Amino acid sequence: MQEVRPSFDDADAYERYMGQWSRAVGEKFLAWLEPPQHARWLDLGCGSGAFGELITGRCAPSALSGIDPSAAQIEFARRKLPRADLRVGDSMAMPFGDGEFDIVASALVLHFIPDRARAFSEMKRVVRRGGLVAGYTWERSPDFDGAPYAPLLKGMLGIGVAPTRSPTVPEAQLDGLRATAVAAGLLQIALTRIEASYRFRDFDDYWETQTLQVSPVGRTAAALAEEQRERLRNALRTTLPIAADGSISYPARAVAFKALT
Repeated sequence: MQEVRPSFDDADAYERYMGQWSRAVGEKFLAWLEPPQHARWLDLGCGSGAFGELITGRCAPSALSGIDPSAAQIEFARRKLPRADLRVGDSMAMPFGDGEFDIVASALVLHFIPDRARAFSEMKRVVRRGGLVAGYTWERSPDFDGAPYAPLLKGMLGIGVAPTRSPTVPEAQLDGLRATAVAAGLLQIALTRIEASYRFRDFDDYWETQTLQVSPVGRTAAALAEEQRERLRNALRTTLPIAADGSISYPARAVAFKALT
C-alpha cells in the first residue's frame, strides 16, 4: 500500500469524518490519564477542537492553548473554543516558552508528525518540571490497522484495490512509544491500549462518512470507477457488523502513553 502524508484543510469534513471517534477515544484517554483540575493545558495538534472540548468539559483547565499546522482547522476550532489560545504552529518548533504548561497532550496526531523525536523534545520543553506529557494515536503496523477506516481498507484489499493511507510510524505501537519517550528523557512512563466504538445509523451513514476525501483511504474510494465502488459497497455489506436495525458499530484501537517531565 502506498503511504501519503495527508493535509486537513477541509475542517468541516474532518469533523464529520473523525470528530466522533476522537471524542469516543478521548473520553477513555482522559479517564486513564487522571489529570489534575485547573491545570494549564496545551492541545498539540488540536485539529477541529474535539479533544479541546473534552478537556474544557472534564478538566476545568485554568488555561487552554492549542496548535495545529492547518489554518482551516484552527479557524474551525476557535468557533468551538473562543476562550482558548489557538494558533497555527509546528509541533517540532512550538511558539511557547519553556515550562509554560502543566500538561501537554496529543490526540490522534503523532503519526502525522515527520520528526516525532523533535516533537517529544518540544513537549518536554514547554511543560514545567514535574508536569505531564501524554498522547495517543491509532495502533498501526505494516500488518495491522486499528484506525476507524480499517474495514474500508480491508474491503478495498478484498476487491484487489491497493489503497493509500497515512504513514505507519514506530510510535503507533507500544514499544515505539516507549522508546521515543525514553529517548526524550521523560520519567515514569506508562502505556496502554484504548478501544472505543462508534455507531453509524445505517450503511449509507457509514459510507458517506468514511469515504469523505479528507483521508487518503477516502480519496482512494472517490477515485474508483463506478463498477469498483459498487463492488466495494457490496463487499462491505457482507463484512461489516450490520445489526438488525441496520446500524453499524465496530471498535477502533489506539495506543497511549503518559509520563512526567
